[in-house]
Amino acid sequence: MTAAPPPPEPRAVGFAGWVRCAAPTSRALGSAASRLPAPRALGLLAGVALDAVFADPRRGHPVALFGRAAAALERRLYGDAKAYGVAHTALCVGAVAVVGVAAERATRRSPLARAAVTAAATWAVLGGTSLAREGVAMAEALEADDLPRARARLSHLCGRDPSELEAAELARATVESVAENTSDAVVAPLLWGAVAGVPGLLAYRAVNTLDAMVGHRSPRYERFGWAAARLDDAANLVPARAAGALAVLASPLVGGSPRRTARVLARDGHRHPSPNAGRCESAFAGALGVTLGGVNVYGSRVEHRPEMGDGRKPDVSDIRRSVRLARAVSLAAAGVAAAVAMRSTAGSAVRSAMRSAMRFAVRSNCR
Repeated sequence: MTAAPPPPEPRAVGFAGWVRCAAPTSRALGSAASRLPAPRALGLLAGVALDAVFADPRRGHPVALFGRAAAALERRLYGDAKAYGVAHTALCVGAVAVVGVAAERATRRSPLARAAVTAAATWAVLGGTSLAREGVAMAEALEADDLPRARARLSHLCGRDPSELEAAELARATVESVAENTSDAVVAPLLWGAVAGVPGLLAYRAVNTLDAMVGHRSPRYERFGWAAARLDDAANLVPARAAGALAVLASPLVGGSPRRTARVLARDGHRHPSPNAGRCESAFAGALGVTLGGVNVYGSRVEHRPEMGDGRKPDVSDIRRSVRLARAVSLAAAGVAAAVAMRSTAGSAVRSAMRSAMRFAVRSNCR
């Protein structure tokens, strides 16, 4: 008998061989990833969940870091003219938009990575959970008749001078701030994320932050802050109206009537000096059955806001109701944003309407 030949020596597979061996696994992973929901929609929903669990970090928040960078640039660029403000706004918003575009390009071949980046950006720009917590903190302070604590806390929600405000006016300020910020801090970033992905999320938050920093009327910012204020008006034109519509649908959750809420929104939404804030505040007024608006004091400036709604003035009990309504609107907005991002039939209609309205807003408000 002849001896059996010895087994062949093992050969190094090499990189090309490893690729051939790994190809079936890679194809399986790619097939699994392709069955995921649209990465943008998945990332938006994951970001909403992250905000619900972690809220805003106390230190090192990306928005705070952007604010410090924008303030440093302002010190170098400031001039009492619109042109300087346009340059400041363009540089700040353009920089973060470029970061967003780079992040999407870097993850274009990996749906999982794209979803993760979108989730991180969504969490960074959302403020819904922190807004609700601030509202609850104000309610607790007023329920305990602790006016000094409530007055000190109001600065977390708005820029009004709280030093002379009593409980009723503090309650009104809180309800109005919760209403307006539900649109600014939740509905708007989600819709921009759905339409424009990570660049939309980051650019919107940059615009809204600049408006808060330099967009208010004062001797220093009357001209320099013009560009930021007008761009913020345009960016919130559609989201504010979407927030009002969602508040109409959610009104039964706080004992309201959709019919009454829609009537107040249609009648009073345009009466606010802001082209957008009145849509949210009037819808909340209708849903809660209260009247919002009145005299607001901002340092040395006094503003007389038109009243919106038909009911009584808000009291302390209405703060928790406004927070409940804000949470409902936020969840509904997350669903709408996911539908838009999934490119469903309804989402395509919303996206088309938003783009058309934005083109009109830019032509009308940003000239």
